[in-house]
Amino acid sequence: MIGTAHTLRHLAAGELDVAYHDLGSSDAPPVVLLHGFPYDVHSFIDVAPELVDAGFRVIVPYLRGHGPTRFLRDDTPRSGQQAALGADLLALLDALKLQTPILAGYDWGGRAACVVAALHPDRVGGLVSVNGYLINDIASAHVPITPEREAGFWYFWYFSTERGRKGLEQNRQEIARVIWRRNSPEWVFTDDDLARAARAFENPDYVDVVIHAYRQRLGLAPGAVANSADESRLASLPAISAPTITLDGTADGNFPATDGSHDAARFTGWREHRHVPHAGHHLPAEAPQAFVDAIVDVATHLDTTSRRHV
Repeated sequence: MIGTAHTLRHLAAGELDVAYHDLGSSDAPPVVLLHGFPYDVHSFIDVAPELVDAGFRVIVPYLRGHGPTRFLRDDTPRSGQQAALGADLLALLDALKLQTPILAGYDWGGRAACVVAALHPDRVGGLVSVNGYLINDIASAHVPITPEREAGFWYFWYFSTERGRKGLEQNRQEIARVIWRRNSPEWVFTDDDLARAARAFENPDYVDVVIHAYRQRLGLAPGAVANSADESRLASLPAISAPTITLDGTADGNFPATDGSHDAARFTGWREHRHVPHAGHHLPAEAPQAFVDAIVDVATHLDTTSRRHV
């Protein structure tokens, strides 16, 4: 079970010693579940057992800067940019010898999944992504959006200041509380839910990774040299060819649900877009069955397509 010590494993992968949960049979079809910010692996506490019961191997890593995941070297830049998240995920797939798993995530985790699916299509069997195509267009970072949405992204601007860095250092859990409420206005979470996730924010690299993620995303900080080639490729907003289901929660406080047409051209393979009633940005926790169903349906599509080509 996610959150219990006996299922937590560690593996050197790329720049990290990755802490991850590995559930289900080792020879079952693999699914990698990827959490966002400011959340942790408990986003999937209800999703993971359902997937194991459905016959999947389920791998749930802590992202860089979160939980027990650590950098292997002190001199590695604590980058939070999208190319770094994608490189971490690819390194984990390599270390676990996973050839074409289904990747499923939201927020930062969905972005990592989209990056790998776009840059390494041969390594992804299928994709489930909350809020669609999540690769950042850094070149348009200074293009304004509606004032209502800008207000929801208050922490982007807060983190661009030294006051925001100090605030995140001092108030990790309470900043998460404010973001959770804005992201998911219909989700009723408890103080215990928040405290459980906030333990992952005690990671010594959490503040550096988060601050860099938002400053680089706004064009206010350079990316890490090691990720420059991938970031250059991502600047073209490459298409994703893997079979994909995208999900929008109809109660997402920051990303209003759409019909999926705005990013349809970014998906060149089979793609289905779904609305999830009453779910907010933290969709796997708020509507776990809808998230499970999307993964199962991607797997079914893959199986059906495979049998057609036999």
